[in-house]
This record gives sequence, structure tokens and C-alpha cells, in this order.
Amino acid sequence: MDPLIQKLSKKAIDLSGESKKELERTCWMIVHEYKHGAMPTEYDIREIDEELYLEVLKTAKENI
Repeated sequence: MDPLIQKLSKKAIDLSGESKKELERTCWMIVHEYKHGAMPTEYDIREIDEELYLEVLKTAKENI
């Protein structure tokens, strides 16, 4: 498995903590941070790599 996907999905799981229902949002935030160098602000609408997001989300769900 791609080490980047593993790293980002682990970070998303750690950030979401007990709230696994927030996993989609958290994965989006982690991929945003990876692509743009910072966590998104409230009104940040910059695009992210959708394929990367879906892979990170899938891996995170598998590792919960």
C-alpha cells in the first residue's frame, strides 16, 4: 500500500478521535492540508485531489 495514503489516513483517524462519523470531513481536511500546506479555514474552497481523498477515506475506514 502507498505509504502516503497510510500516513494521511492514520492522521485522519487520529484527528477524528472518538467521532468516527466525522471521518469524511477529517479526511478532506487532511488531504487539503497535504495539498495546500495548511488546514482549511471556514471559508476555504480550494480544490483537493479527489482521487487522493477517496483513497485516504477508504483506507481510514478499513483501519478503524
